[in-house]
Amino acid sequence: MHRHRKKEKTDPRVTSGRIGNILLYGTFGLLMFGPLAFGAVEPWAIFILEAGAVALAGLWLYKQSLDGELTIQWNPLFLPMAAFGALILVQLVFRTSAYPHDTLAGALLYVAYAILCFLAAQTLLRSSQARTIAAIFAVYGLVVASMALLQGVAPNGKLYWIREPRLGGWIYGPYVNHNHYAGLMELLVPIPLVLSLSHLAEEKERIAAGIAAAIMTGTVFLSGSRGGMLAIFVEFIVLAMVLMRRRKRMRIAIGVVAFAAVFVSLIAWLGGKELTTRIASISTEARTEISGGTRLSIDRDALHMFRGKPILGWGLGSFPVVYPQFRSFYTNFFVNEAHNDYLQLLTELGVLGFAIMVWFQVVMYRTALKKIGNWTSEVTGSLSLACILGCTGILVHSLFDFNLQIPANAAIFYVFCTLAAAPRLLQRTTRKRRTTSKTEEAEILPASEVV
Repeated sequence: MHRHRKKEKTDPRVTSGRIGNILLYGTFGLLMFGPLAFGAVEPWAIFILEAGAVALAGLWLYKQSLDGELTIQWNPLFLPMAAFGALILVQLVFRTSAYPHDTLAGALLYVAYAILCFLAAQTLLRSSQARTIAAIFAVYGLVVASMALLQGVAPNGKLYWIREPRLGGWIYGPYVNHNHYAGLMELLVPIPLVLSLSHLAEEKERIAAGIAAAIMTGTVFLSGSRGGMLAIFVEFIVLAMVLMRRRKRMRIAIGVVAFAAVFVSLIAWLGGKELTTRIASISTEARTEISGGTRLSIDRDALHMFRGKPILGWGLGSFPVVYPQFRSFYTNFFVNEAHNDYLQLLTELGVLGFAIMVWFQVVMYRTALKKIGNWTSEVTGSLSLACILGCTGILVHSLFDFNLQIPANAAIFYVFCTLAAAPRLLQRTTRKRRTTSKTEEAEILPASEVV
């Protein structure tokens, strides 16, 4: 009898279900680890990100063996991802990279991104799961933003008030660079913001989500990141365009006004004169950069660098090694990034890599936009809209900075792109039996979701 009970406890189906939950929360938990680890830019954090992704992939394979079949939820972004991987492989195999060591290191990091995207597509299948993950990310974003606010009120020049950056920087939140903190918020703000404008939560929950979105947005302005301010502004324009398509706008308009009131009050109270001065300096500093600023000089040098190897590029991760040959100005600082993700992609992966990036984005937007028609009442539409807004913000910011070279931000960005392009989520519907008054719950799985 004792042995029989032990066998029941180790039923493969029960074990598989538990592993499924571990995979779901492990995948998104790893995404949340990155920003807290200073953006996962240090070797130890990169190792945890890569090792964690590989461990989760092994666990997924074990789950498939328990299920007795290989089931893959297809995503249209898998094709451009595979093409991107093939291009990097060509650089390594045919030794076209200027520095194969950095190309290999970058390739391993992209493998980790790909695994997280794949696992997110395999594990986030139900609307109930999406609601839970969205709530977790909304709370997570609020906690990080609140910590950044406290750090802004009582700064001491150290990360978490404990660790001093080796090379200095403009600290904000858990990031050495305030622009990269803004990039994180650009990705996370749309989650509570969309939730606050939808019918998917109770009124109290929507109000709380709106306040959280206002606080998170306010910290972008308080961080002083002008690229972040512009990105948030673009996100609101896109959201406004979506809202204009709705017929019943009164409740949504009231929600937007309430959000704006909380947001403006927050930044006016906490930002004060420093925020006004920072915003007023945008045009002055922009003119200074145009007349010979460092960033525009790097952009021009990067274009010259691109002309040297326009097809395959100099190799993934090789920009800081090759760039000194093309630098047109004197500096004591080490230029490790192009401060423009698009130009860095052109220099490192050439026209082919840039074309794959365009393919990736076209597929993502084209697929996601088809699902946002009923976003106020449908989890799939809300998830797609939030992901679109967040990814749009980062893509705008990438014109002026290198958020996609920061592993924590890049991993979240690619996973959000994958979720935006994913098939519709499973939904629970209530059906009435003809022979009884009781109801039964049924999960509907579109045929296109299983390959």
